[in-house]
Amino acid sequence: MKPPSTSLDTTTPLATRADATSHSKLGDLMVLAKVRLNALVVATTAGGYYMAAPLEIDPLALALACGGTALVASGAAAINQVVERRFDRLMERTRHRPVAEGRMSVAEGLMAGSLMSIAGLAILVAFANVAAAILALVTLVTYVAIYTPLKRVTSLSTVVGAVPGALPPIIGWAAAGGSLATIAPWSLFLIMFFWQLPHFLAIAWIYREDYARAGMPMLAVIDRHGAMTGAQALLWAAALIPFSQLPFLLHLATSSYAIGALLLGLGQFVIAFKFARHRSVANARTLFLASITYLPLLWALMCIGRR
Repeated sequence: MKPPSTSLDTTTPLATRADATSHSKLGDLMVLAKVRLNALVVATTAGGYYMAAPLEIDPLALALACGGTALVASGAAAINQVVERRFDRLMERTRHRPVAEGRMSVAEGLMAGSLMSIAGLAILVAFANVAAAILALVTLVTYVAIYTPLKRVTSLSTVVGAVPGALPPIIGWAAAGGSLATIAPWSLFLIMFFWQLPHFLAIAWIYREDYARAGMPMLAVIDRHGAMTGAQALLWAAALIPFSQLPFLLHLATSSYAIGALLLGLGQFVIAFKFARHRSVANARTLFLASITYLPLLWALMCIGRR
């Protein structure tokens, strides 16, 4: 079933001068860079770095690795907002973004995104290593050149988008000098990958009307009654449980981590099951909140229980 067609009204007036002056340039830059969302990038990069680093960690090296990765992620977010500006104007939750509303020009948005990306890659090359920089570049390209255009083509874009979202801990691992030729760092990637899918599905269900207006064929849009959306959220939440045990099985973390991860996974699975049975916005919001609670707790358990 195709999503409802949505025409793009390119004649819609943008922000007035009075509206534009109600926002500071710094505030607009923070929205463009998705600073609050990228706090998660910093946290998972730091987690990956910590899991691969020796017992004594250089705080400056850790900060530079996280800062470089965050800049690349912010650059990708900025370029994404430039590319999707016409679609953002159609969605209630994104129509006030600076480029969409006209407070920032396309050229300014591209310049800011490019400078942040280049600066982040340069920091990783200079203060971490080339492997970390290459992984960050892969994250940037995958997000901007593959995931972003796919959002307007297929519901599978959610799965593709989980790839760049799962790479920050691998960047941190590489920045700490950890080998990428073992299974260990990729276990962290898999945890992040599977975690994102019920998280994304919950968001898509909450904002499905927004996505429909923008003509984006998210699963929550084309699956009108939500049976498949609920089933997939449950499936991915179930898959996360065994994959979250990999750090213990690979001797990265202790049994205390394994027990905690199991309990967290089962708790999230129960919430996903409730959403699958009754696809209300309230249940989707509960699943979303559970996912953003699950992740920091899991990483805290992993770091505390590091072998």
